[in-house]
Amino acid sequence: MRTHRRSWMTAALATLAWATFPEAQAADRAFRAGAAAVDVTPFLDDPIVGNYVAPPAAHVHDPLHARALVLDDGSTRLAFVLVDSVGITREVLDAARKLAAEKAGLPPGNILAAATHTHSATRGGSKEFLKPDAVPSEYARILSRRIADAIRLAAGNLAPAKVGWGTVDAPEHLFNRRWLLKAGETVPNPFGGLDRAVMNPGRHPKIHEPAGPTDPQVAFLAVQAPDGRPIALLANYSLHYVGGVPAGHVSADYFAVFARKVGERLGVDPLRDPPFVGVLSNGTSGDVNNIDVQGPPPATPPGPYEQMDRVADDLANRVAGTYRGVAFRDWVPLAAAHRELVLKARRPTPEQLDYARKILAKPEDAPRAHGLERIYAERTLALADAPDEVSIMLQAFRVGDLGIAAIPFEVFTEIGLEIKAKSPFKPTFTIELANGLYGYLPSPRHFAIGGYETWMGTNFVEPEASPKIVATLLDLFAALDAGRTPASRAPAP
Repeated sequence: MRTHRRSWMTAALATLAWATFPEAQAADRAFRAGAAAVDVTPFLDDPIVGNYVAPPAAHVHDPLHARALVLDDGSTRLAFVLVDSVGITREVLDAARKLAAEKAGLPPGNILAAATHTHSATRGGSKEFLKPDAVPSEYARILSRRIADAIRLAAGNLAPAKVGWGTVDAPEHLFNRRWLLKAGETVPNPFGGLDRAVMNPGRHPKIHEPAGPTDPQVAFLAVQAPDGRPIALLANYSLHYVGGVPAGHVSADYFAVFARKVGERLGVDPLRDPPFVGVLSNGTSGDVNNIDVQGPPPATPPGPYEQMDRVADDLANRVAGTYRGVAFRDWVPLAAAHRELVLKARRPTPEQLDYARKILAKPEDAPRAHGLERIYAERTLALADAPDEVSIMLQAFRVGDLGIAAIPFEVFTEIGLEIKAKSPFKPTFTIELANGLYGYLPSPRHFAIGGYETWMGTNFVEPEASPKIVATLLDLFAALDAGRTPASRAPAP
């Protein structure tokens, strides 16, 4: 049996040793926060990953960043870092965590590192399953160092702070991109079978209704100096990305536009050192986008970058308005827990392998039953040699009454909604594509109806993966809620 194992975490279901919250230790009740942003723009000519064609980067519309926030309650230190990337492998993130932990005074498990999932950037490493042993690219090696630098700089900026959080709904920008077809209707898939669900169907005459929900909530964590000056704001919204980027352009998408505009709405001084750091993380948006297939088409289609500006501007306005009513606290307890979860990998059957070989044996210009059949035939054969299992890292964080979960997949929205509903912390939000990229994570019911996100080669793990992930995260949250938290502070550098 071949299994993905990782270096600094060896026990599959282990968490760190437990201690108790230091809420009664008055001498430790000093809350600090620091933030920083570091440029991680890839090289020109690197492939822009996000679609089936990966054009070389020819123009940088806006630089990519790793944006970090470090919190310290006097006994526990946490770090959050969001990177403008379509996805980053665990090897790259583990290397960043190891270096940052050594230099910034916190254990690796207290660092949440995730990609935003902009589709106008390169990938930090090769796909975990298709090329698990690939040598990291030059950019991936540099990226791990720059992510660590962002965390280290944020830790170096630690200063007395107050902390608060809030939520606001913004449903208008969200549409479930998976659609069920009308009764009796099907469409072919690239494996020679038939699906009852389609992704991004346009104004398809056979569609019936969305296959899942959306999550309208924008949740955010904010820190400010004792005099009220904003230090940083970490928001979370379950929207895949917006797009509208010309081919060959590098862009951080609406995530970066929000980061800039929320600072403007809060009236921050852009010349202040250290500067305010706005961050927008991706929630559970594996099946949600910004395309309304039922509404009337716009009279004038938006030009490049226009739609992402509209969405980000609206979110920044709503968050800034809510921010003004947030009750900021001088101190709250911090806590983190993490656990390794072993999942079975999807493996092709003999019949699927035979079908894939037949597809690839045909001339490339031969008629195709499905436009993507050759791509998925290649992925099917590659998965024949993939590991039987994979060990993933799950994390849960507590910031006072706020809960944050981290999952290394593109997660369906209904999974995030379940975590929010069952978490003991209110509010709770989930950051996806954290600690690796392992493909899409549908809930089990979706495998019976099919569609892009459920295809082998897009999804890589067992259909029952999401209930196991949710149960593990809720167990971690329950332990944090009970007042038990990992011993979570390394000696200060």
